[in-house]
Amino acid sequence: MIEQDLLRRFLFEDLGVRGEWVKLEASWQAAKKHQRGSENVQKQLGQALAAVVMLSATVKFKGSMILQAQGDGDIKTLVAQATDDRKIRGLVRSNENVSAGTLENMFGQGRLVLTIESDNASPYQGIVPLQGANLAAALQTYFEQSEQLRTRLWLFANETHAVGLLLQELPAQESYVADWGRIEILANTVTEQELLELDCEHILHRLFHEEKVRLFEAEPVEFKCACSRPKIEGALRALGRTELENILQERGAIEVNCEFCSEQYSFDKIDVENLLSQESIANDSKTRH
Repeated sequence: MIEQDLLRRFLFEDLGVRGEWVKLEASWQAAKKHQRGSENVQKQLGQALAAVVMLSATVKFKGSMILQAQGDGDIKTLVAQATDDRKIRGLVRSNENVSAGTLENMFGQGRLVLTIESDNASPYQGIVPLQGANLAAALQTYFEQSEQLRTRLWLFANETHAVGLLLQELPAQESYVADWGRIEILANTVTEQELLELDCEHILHRLFHEEKVRLFEAEPVEFKCACSRPKIEGALRALGRTELENILQERGAIEVNCEFCSEQYSFDKIDVENLLSQESIANDSKTRH
C-alpha cells in the first residue's frame, strides 16, 4: 500500500545522523483548495507545508510551528503551519503571474521567519534572509546560522502531492565529517520523481541500503484549520466597542473570512452586543475577586 499523508522519522544507528520523510496527498489537496495562485505559487505552498511538518518534528514542543516567507516581489506572503500533532494549514498571497526562479526572483527582497508558539513556553523566533535557489536552500541556511546543525532538505510539490526529505546531524552526538559527507552524497542522488512516487521504505532502501537505518512508526498528517468562532470573538473584542459599532453602522454586519480555510463568520448587532456584554460580565467578576 502506498503511504500518503504521513511523516516518518528514521535514524542511522551507527552515525550521528537522523532523518525525516513526508508525503502529503489529501492534506495537500485540502490545504490548497482554499488558496489561489499559479502552478508555481502552489508549488511553493506545497514545499512549505512539507517543510514545516518535518521541521516541527525536529523539536519537542506543545503548540505549533509557523514558517512565514514575506517579500516585496510577485509572491507577497507565504505561511505554513504545523501543530505538534501534525495538523497543517497554509496560505499564500501573490500577483497573478509568478515566474519560476530563485527565491529572490519570486519574493524579491524578503525574509524567512520560523516561529514556535508553545503552550508552555515563550515563543521562539528565528529569522534569515529569503535567499537561495529554493525554500530548501533558505532553510538549510537557517539551520547553519541559527542552530549550528548541518541539515539538508529536498522539497517538491506538484498538483497531487507535496513531499520532503530531511537529513540532520544529531546535536548531542559528535558525527564524523566523513560519515555525514557519505550520507549526503548518497542522498543527493534522489530524484524529484522518486520522492513523489515512492514510499519511505523504498526511498531509504534505494539510497542507504548499505547503512543500518532504524525506521520509526508512521505519524498521520491532516489538514485542519485552527480558526473558531470563539477565537474570532476574542479578536473582535480587542477592537473595542467604538470600532465595532462604527463597522456595524457602515456595513450592517461584521463579516470575517478565514484566510486558511475560507470559513465565514458573521456577526450582526445582537451578536456584537452579546460578545461585548460577556466581556463586561467577565471584567466585573475579576474586579469582585
